[in-house]
Amino acid sequence: MIKTTMPKPVSELATNTLDFEMLPLVKPTGFREYDARWWFGIQGNHKAPELNFFGVQALGLGLGTLLHEYGAKRVVVGHDFRFYSLSIKQALTLGLIQAGCEVLDIGLALSPVAYYAQFALDAPAVAMVTASHNENGWTGVKMGAHKPLTFGPDEMGRLRDIVLSGAFAERPGGSLTRVEGMRERYISDAVGPFKLSRPIKVVVACGNGAAGAFAPDALRRMGAEVIEMDCDLDWTFPKYNPNPEDAEMLHAMAARVRDTGAELALGFDGDGDRCGVVDDSGEEIFADKIGLLLARDMSHLHPGATFVVDVKSTGAYEIDPVLKANGVKVDYWKTGHSYIKRRTTELDALAGFEKSGHFFMRAPYGRGYDDALIAARAILAMLDRAGGAKLSQLKQELPLTWTSLTMSAHCDDEVKYGVIDKVVAAYVTAAAAGGAILGRRIRDVNTVNGARVTLEDGSFVLIRASSNKPEVVVVVESTVSDADMRALFHEEAKLRLGAYPEVGHYNQTV
Repeated sequence: MIKTTMPKPVSELATNTLDFEMLPLVKPTGFREYDARWWFGIQGNHKAPELNFFGVQALGLGLGTLLHEYGAKRVVVGHDFRFYSLSIKQALTLGLIQAGCEVLDIGLALSPVAYYAQFALDAPAVAMVTASHNENGWTGVKMGAHKPLTFGPDEMGRLRDIVLSGAFAERPGGSLTRVEGMRERYISDAVGPFKLSRPIKVVVACGNGAAGAFAPDALRRMGAEVIEMDCDLDWTFPKYNPNPEDAEMLHAMAARVRDTGAELALGFDGDGDRCGVVDDSGEEIFADKIGLLLARDMSHLHPGATFVVDVKSTGAYEIDPVLKANGVKVDYWKTGHSYIKRRTTELDALAGFEKSGHFFMRAPYGRGYDDALIAARAILAMLDRAGGAKLSQLKQELPLTWTSLTMSAHCDDEVKYGVIDKVVAAYVTAAAAGGAILGRRIRDVNTVNGARVTLEDGSFVLIRASSNKPEVVVVVESTVSDADMRALFHEEAKLRLGAYPEVGHYNQTV
């Protein structure tokens, strides 16, 4: 029986071993906008944990309580490849069973495998234990109650209130069923009838994460000539964190392409819902521009289609001549897999794209959830239809822009939204007064997710709060030059955020 009292603060439990072993610990800030993420801890790191196993059990009981409110008793659970993920899934499962849920355990999985299993097993709900691309020591859960959607702020807020107040509802009838063979069912579904007309040589990079058990086999079945790169599962992630948005992984992929003469490299994150791309010349292509290439390709087959892209994405969607000729509509929306999934469904969009590497394909390509293997299939199909053109050649046809990596600076969860609120207010005021950045008038300020400040020449500065880490995020893009892109960061974004002492060091800069 879980104590139905609010968990004690992290600092109190972290100094009391007995309490840590007897009472649930759940730090409130772990309930984020659309995921749950906590620092669980690893040996050798002295940062205080934000969650313990009793806390995970409480989370499961709270989630089960909420699922019953939605009439979603049947729930798929899976876990990613970290040494503690199986134990966390088991604690979560215990709580779900206490809440009277029918738990379908698919074992080691990718997030899209769990999403697929909702359809394959006729289960409305999902609870995937994964820290996604976060570093070792982090854990979390991706949850949903209405396939293919996952929780947003309203659901996460309700879950937080249930867990922290102890408003649990235990019910009889809970059960656990272990489901075998989901890997094979998922791969067969992801590949489908697709087969390349020629063997495209592709580097498959998995960063030693769980995607290594899925991606190489799937791409070979599609007819690709696969060169495996860090596909052996190793939860220590010995070479780099499996995050295809990080420069370290992208640079390693680029080097392997140049060494092997591959036509491209596809990189997969720790839970297989994001895909990064390096072209045949060894140059990284950010996922938002891969999305633009896919939108071009798909719009020839589906003129008049709608595409949703996140606010971190290139402004080239708005000026691309192919999209204009094909009558495409583009909607810039909030960053985050839950937001883009929901928005593509609401607008009946053909697909959604995020700069971070999430691709959301809807019928006839996919079921609407983010799946890196479905994205890989779409990229290979695009190349197959390109009449022998290389990916680098397709990229050269896009409107020319210079775009930064996604840069993050530490900012505590408790204060990051307050900082962003002040930044947004300052930009809105500046735009209303006819303000300018680096001598160019501010044309528009999109405030759906932080501030995306677009200048009169189409260049932009984006500053927003991270949805799943204690960070603020910056992306800049110039339509002028690489030097101008760097100036937009150093002379505008970084300078502006430097006025707030709460904002710390950046993970990477231009």
